[in-house]
Amino acid sequence: MITVREFGTLSDGRKVHAYTLRDGAMEVTVLDLGGAVQSIRVPDASGFSVPIALGYPTVDGYEHDSFQVGAVVGRCANRIKDGRLVIGGTLYQLPCNDRGNHLHGGENGFGRKLFSAAVVGDALALTYISPDGEEGYPGRLTATVVYTLHDGCFRIRYRATTEAPTAVNLTNHTYFNLNGIGSGDILGHIVRINSSKIVRTDETMACVGGFRPVAGTAFDFNNPKEIGRDIKGDLSLLTEHGYNHSYVRDGEGEFMEVKGERTGIRLKLFTDLPCAQFYTGNELFGAFEPHTGLCLEAQLIPNNVNVPEYCALGSSFLNPGEVYDHTVEYKFGIEK
Repeated sequence: MITVREFGTLSDGRKVHAYTLRDGAMEVTVLDLGGAVQSIRVPDASGFSVPIALGYPTVDGYEHDSFQVGAVVGRCANRIKDGRLVIGGTLYQLPCNDRGNHLHGGENGFGRKLFSAAVVGDALALTYISPDGEEGYPGRLTATVVYTLHDGCFRIRYRATTEAPTAVNLTNHTYFNLNGIGSGDILGHIVRINSSKIVRTDETMACVGGFRPVAGTAFDFNNPKEIGRDIKGDLSLLTEHGYNHSYVRDGEGEFMEVKGERTGIRLKLFTDLPCAQFYTGNELFGAFEPHTGLCLEAQLIPNNVNVPEYCALGSSFLNPGEVYDHTVEYKFGIEK
C-alpha cells in the first residue's frame, strides 16, 4: 500500500510530497524531492518499530542539505577525476566540487531536483528529465527510479535513456543506523562484505586505475567484524576519518550485510551492479553527528569513464537506443 501527503513547500513555491510504502510492520517514506528516502521503519525482535534511516523532518533540511541524505545521486555518482568526460573525441568539462573532482553530479545534481511521481499498484515511480548540458553533461536524459516494498525487501530499480551520447551512474545515498536514529554511532555495527578487492584511489579519493586486495588489511570484511575495529588501520582511513571506499562485488548473491549490535536488525544488500561505496558517515555534522549513519551505495565503478579496466566491468557510457537498467535490493530481517 502507498499513501501520499504534502511534505512541505520549497523556497520557490513548489510543493514537495511524501510517499509512504507499507508492508506489514515495515514502512519506507520517499520524497519526490531528490527521490530521497526520508524514513525507514522496521520492527526489532520485540516488534517495536525502529527508525533506521537518517532524514530531515522538513523541506528546509533537504533544500540546504550537503550530504545527499537519502537522495538519488546522478547523473554520475561518486567522483569523476578532474571532471573530465570525453565522448566521441569531445571533452565535456564537468564542474569540480570536491578536491578538484566532479562529485555526485555536481553542485546541483539529481538530489536537488523535483521528480514527477506516479503510483502504479504497489510501485512508486519517480522520473526526472535532465536537460542537455545540465551540470556539463551532454544529452537530454530521462531517468526513472522505481521503489517497491515486499516481504522485508526494499527494492530500487534505476532506468535511464538518452537522446545523445552521455554518461550515467545512479545510486542511492541513504544513511542507515540499525540501532535506531538517535542511538549513537554505527561503529559497533557488525559488517560482512563479499569482496576480495577495493578500487584503488589517489589522494583526492578519485578512482584512478587498478585494485587493492583486502586480505590481511583493515578493509577485509569477508569475515564479519565491527566497523570500528580497524577503522584507523590504514592511512586513507585516517585521512578520511573512516571508510569511504568502493568494494568490488565477488560473484552473485549477497554482497553486503550489516547488523545492528543492539537491536539485532539485519540489512543485506543485493545488486546487479559491480561495486558499492561503503561510507561510514565520516563528515556528517550540523543536524547529524559523524558516524551516526552508514551508506551502502551500489553503483558502477566510479570514474569508469576515464579508466578502461573499470569500464569493462560496467560502463557509464549511454547511447541513444540503449537503456541503463540496474536493480538494488535492501533486505531486512532480525538476527536470531
